[in-house]
Amino acid sequence: MSILNIMWAGGAPFASTHKVHQQILSQVSPSVPVKTWLLQGRASESRVNMGDVREWGVSSARLKGRHFWRLLKPWMQARFRSALQESGAHLLLLDGLGVARTMLPLLKAMPQVRAVVVFHGSTRLNASDRVLFHQVPTAQLTLVAVSNTLADKVSRDLQIPVMALRSVFDPAAFRCALLSRDQARALLGLPTGVQVLGAVGRLVPGKGFGLLLNAFAAALHERPDLRLVIVGEGTERAALEAQIDSLGLRDKVYLPGHLSDAARLYQAFDWVAIPSKSEGLGLIMQEAVMAGVPVLSSELDVFREQLADAGWYAPTEDVGAWHDAIVRAFGTSAEAVAAAQHQALAPEQAWQRFSQAARSLLS
Repeated sequence: MSILNIMWAGGAPFASTHKVHQQILSQVSPSVPVKTWLLQGRASESRVNMGDVREWGVSSARLKGRHFWRLLKPWMQARFRSALQESGAHLLLLDGLGVARTMLPLLKAMPQVRAVVVFHGSTRLNASDRVLFHQVPTAQLTLVAVSNTLADKVSRDLQIPVMALRSVFDPAAFRCALLSRDQARALLGLPTGVQVLGAVGRLVPGKGFGLLLNAFAAALHERPDLRLVIVGEGTERAALEAQIDSLGLRDKVYLPGHLSDAARLYQAFDWVAIPSKSEGLGLIMQEAVMAGVPVLSSELDVFREQLADAGWYAPTEDVGAWHDAIVRAFGTSAEAVAAAQHQALAPEQAWQRFSQAARSLLS
């Protein structure tokens, strides 16, 4: 058997998606050849080791068949079909809806090929998507979502069974790579003797960092020694920097940008905040908990799925509630909360279940 891992795009914004596919493919026998197609972007921009990669360099407009590119879509799909046949792949691991729309129509002439589509987050499904997924024989197609919450939603939308494969990391390997508190703080340029609220994610509206800044500014009245670090990059950087200036937080908030070793830095933080408005899973929660750092997150079903009653939650877009939660968090034993959240997440057992399910999925 050979596996072809087909990804929509590379670059820092897609790093978490690549991590999920890497975790799934880590369960493949070393004797099974795995190749990756990157439809957009470059492998060097993906910040993860993607192995044997073919870069297609196709624009989003071409892949989606927008405007006059619609006329060239049959030609593009013919190229993909020929390349698929030459690859000799028996199984395709497809990155979400966009890749599925491009690749699934090609399987009609390739009954020997099986496809696994991995949904990473909420997506807009239309009537043609439902037709597409129902046209592929069930023996050729498996749909997977990275959380139970997302699997239930996609299954309802498509009226097709969707397997929940909650993506997790190998906790032993993850902890081995962590930097100590002093090392991580030195790399981030943080002063000693301060308490730090950390956040990690793309600087985009859906991550809720604007709300976090407002809540943090209010919390400084009770906790003036606090610092906030938001690790990530994105289109909202200028807006967030302007907000920091308007709130007078220039010496209290750090925006170090995208860091390829961000997963090693969690112990620099006393708490981690995840103010997202929506998430398919939220790998940041898992990483923080495995690092022994307690998490304060938005009140989302996908977060409750992972931490249940051990989680600390605040309503999305409620600045007052987030302010109260931050103040309460830094007046509580972080060690006790972290221990309870670790027990709820149960990373070792979750990794075992994930590994078994991924091996079955790819067999």
